[in-house]
Amino acid sequence: MMAAGTDVEPLTAPESVAAKPPLRSRRIGRPRPGQVGTALVLAVLAGLWIYPFVWLISASLKTSSEIFGGGLDLIPEAPVWENYSRAWTEVGFATYFANSVLITVGTVLLIVVRSALAGYVLGRYDFVGKKLLIGIFLVTFFLPEGYTIIPITQLTDQLGLLNSHIGVILGLGAGGQIAATLLYAGYFRRLPKELEESARIDGAGQFTIFFRVMLPLAWPITATVVILTFLFAWNVYLLPLVFTLSEPELRTLAVGMTVFVGEQSTDWSGMAAAAVISLLPVIAVFVVLQRKFVDSIAGAVKQ
Repeated sequence: MMAAGTDVEPLTAPESVAAKPPLRSRRIGRPRPGQVGTALVLAVLAGLWIYPFVWLISASLKTSSEIFGGGLDLIPEAPVWENYSRAWTEVGFATYFANSVLITVGTVLLIVVRSALAGYVLGRYDFVGKKLLIGIFLVTFFLPEGYTIIPITQLTDQLGLLNSHIGVILGLGAGGQIAATLLYAGYFRRLPKELEESARIDGAGQFTIFFRVMLPLAWPITATVVILTFLFAWNVYLLPLVFTLSEPELRTLAVGMTVFVGEQSTDWSGMAAAAVISLLPVIAVFVVLQRKFVDSIAGAVKQ
């Protein structure tokens, strides 16, 4: 305790603090002219980008004569919802849709598993001929699909799988898939070796380490491969067309679009409705996996 009569000086703030002017309040609600211009440009570009999709939805609710007679008008006079029911039932798009789902899911599973396994080996192990193997993969990456369709068809025919779902899945998923393989290889290369060593100490085998430790860690890359493979398998046209020429009931949605094209006329409204139906699963898959897809792209940019 202080002795009685001791003078106590009052507490004062340091000069630097006392002399500091008060913070100015930020003005909210007044965007800069540059920001307004940027927003307008982006809005115009977004409108141009989304206009074809909006037009497609509008065309799916019109008659064929109204599509070409209405000009740029996006609002139909009287929505024709029968276009969707006609495309789904009468034309047989329900069967084509089921075929596309089966073939796409099988292709995605096949490509994810084999690309992840190949990428794991290329990313974690060094062996003789590794650079040569990667070079061969890169060469096959630039080969057009038309150059490989003949040997793939002959091989599938010799296996007795030409007119079947399994044949289409093997034809789509048994290629090099170098892009997906290199994505996995680059990701697995960055993982620390201590993860595998710890798993081996706990008694895990090689396949257990891969499927229960390494592959779950590569979920962002898997999401990217799933999206890209889904888009490829869902929209591919040439190979399913060749593989299902003698079996029309095995057609996919992309091949089934040709049903609307006749010798004398084309059912444009039915084709537009079918196109909208075929786009819905693509949009759903991208909405579900878009965060992982963006994270994987951002991680690749940071490297």
